Amino acid sequence: MKRLNVLISAYSCEPNRGSEPGVGWNMARAIAKHHNVWVLTRPDESKDAIEAELSQNPVPNLHIVYFTLPFWQDSMRWGQSGAMQIHYYLWQIQAYFVAQRLHRDIGFDVAHHVTFVKYSSPCFLSLLPIPLVWGPVGGGESAPRSFWKDFSLRAKAYELARLCVRTVGELDPFVRLTIRRSAVIRATTHDTARRLYAMGAMDVEIATESGLSSDEIDRLSQLGQPANAPVRFISMGRLLHWKGFYLGLRAFAEADLPNAEYWICGDGPEWDQLQQLAQDLKIESQVTFLGRLPREQVLEKLGQCHVLVHPSLHDSGGWVCLEAMAAGRPVLCLDLGGPAVQVTKDTGFKVSAMTPEQSIHDLADGMRQLAHDGDLRQRMGDAGKRLVQSFHSWESKGNELAHLYESLAMQVEKVSCVS
Repeated sequence: MKRLNVLISAYSCEPNRGSEPGVGWNMARAIAKHHNVWVLTRPDESKDAIEAELSQNPVPNLHIVYFTLPFWQDSMRWGQSGAMQIHYYLWQIQAYFVAQRLHRDIGFDVAHHVTFVKYSSPCFLSLLPIPLVWGPVGGGESAPRSFWKDFSLRAKAYELARLCVRTVGELDPFVRLTIRRSAVIRATTHDTARRLYAMGAMDVEIATESGLSSDEIDRLSQLGQPANAPVRFISMGRLLHWKGFYLGLRAFAEADLPNAEYWICGDGPEWDQLQQLAQDLKIESQVTFLGRLPREQVLEKLGQCHVLVHPSLHDSGGWVCLEAMAAGRPVLCLDLGGPAVQVTKDTGFKVSAMTPEQSIHDLADGMRQLAHDGDLRQRMGDAGKRLVQSFHSWESKGNELAHLYESLAMQVEKVSCVS
């Protein structure tokens, strides 16, 4: 099939980054291998990085269209949370008018909203007379209420504020318009899919937004297995209440593995509480808090460990799970959010999250099994490598999306022929 003209909305888009910026950039680059791509994004956060990357590694068929609000050119001004969300909403409105002018000149076949991956904000590209692929969008995940009893007052306030903002978004008529007018709706998790169905969506595909490049996958696959003793568990990420690292510490204490170690890599507001918890549980001699490290050192630490413990309560994505599986490490996680979509029974243990006590008990059981069974670790590690290679590389995602766009374009062509 001929190359299509694809319009991508990527509010956050930057090379050599993880999270949302990485999603925007890597999606666009992967799709440009198959079709002609125009990316709408902001100059204030990413223009210098994108231009530097393209000068070193040109991407044919990839065109970047920068714009931002004339009265609010720096999206980082006034903070990075609430103010940025307002900027993002207004930028989405502006994106429609920019896209409308481009469509008159270029003639797009399909549009795709990539970032932010936020289901409770509209995408005004749905008003264009072409099919829209919306997402994967996320944000519909919540920490189960039974876990709130362990949260601090500040953590509870955060969860309540998050629920309120999400509820307001669900009432936005433009969000519901986006749902009605999208040709394809994709959600990062089953939780977000359920919220979309409740708002009127008829069909929602589940697809993780996270991915790894072939180079990253190859590099991670080269991390050799460490010696069997001591067995080391590792958790990586910001030390936030909803990351659930306190569950990992409690499970490690319950597992009662005197010859094992638990490393925690990251920094954040829960640092002091987690250190105190390790002392209270009398496992401080087995637990090492590594702090925040450069990515190179983080991967080095991962290579020295046997199992990733990622008991997050509401991750939309879960990049660290993909990295661990690509490195051949089994994953212990909760059956919640993005990790529940990424991790399978062959690549790790997904434990249910009914109550903290039950989750801790099941995590501890998984730790004991993996600590005592090297063959199980090897089988799960090998399965993780195969899974990431087959389904979670940016190249495989680009191939999948290219076929999806072609299918949508063919449907439009058939309708045009009939009419």
